Amino acid sequence: MSNAQFYELYRRSSIGMALTDSLDELIQSGHINPQLAMRVLTTFDKSISEALSQLVRNKATIKGHLHTYRFCDDIWTFIVENPNFKFEQESVTADKIKIVACNAKRPGEQ
Repeated sequence: MSNAQFYELYRRSSIGMALTDSLDELIQSGHINPQLAMRVLTTFDKSISEALSQLVRNKATIKGHLHTYRFCDDIWTFIVENPNFKFEQESVTADKIKIVACNAKRPGEQ
């Protein structure tokens, strides 16, 4: 595995939380050790980042009320109220969303 580090953003997604819960159960039951669980999470970070950047090509337009925005450590965070997502063939709404945007490469990478 490469020494490149990937953002841990997707650990808070539903699939990331399910993986974390499963790993916690495996640690508690003695089936794996915490070091192996951390290697699994690091591999997950890399795999999900690469899969999303290579496989997802859909585009959407988002309109809504920008409630809050923040830029810290090269990471943008936006809170949008009443967003409306327009995809090619459908439209989706929500009460509020949080968008976190990072550089494709972490600081210090080539």
